[in-house]
Amino acid sequence: MATKKLNITPLHDRVIVKPAAAEEKSAGGIIIPDTAKEKPQRGVVLAAGPGKKDEPVTVKAGNTVLYGKYAGTEISIEGEDYLIMRESDILAII
Repeated sequence: MATKKLNITPLHDRVIVKPAAAEEKSAGGIIIPDTAKEKPQRGVVLAAGPGKKDEPVTVKAGNTVLYGKYAGTEISIEGEDYLIMRESDILAII
């Protein structure tokens, strides 16, 4: 997935993440309706702030990350949905 240049810069230890698309089918091949889809917990970092004093941000644009189920705040920029969250809400880089 190519990273998109945003006209927004996160401050301090915040990062902007583009969530992955929700699963359309289950492992058994059953199509999942929109009302039953779970919120994705994986996404691609599009931008990262500089970090706090003495604590630089360890993730960078282009990293695929796992984050908590209720992490971040949903924002919409130019019709696209993104999450803005603290770096501490990110569980792992994959």
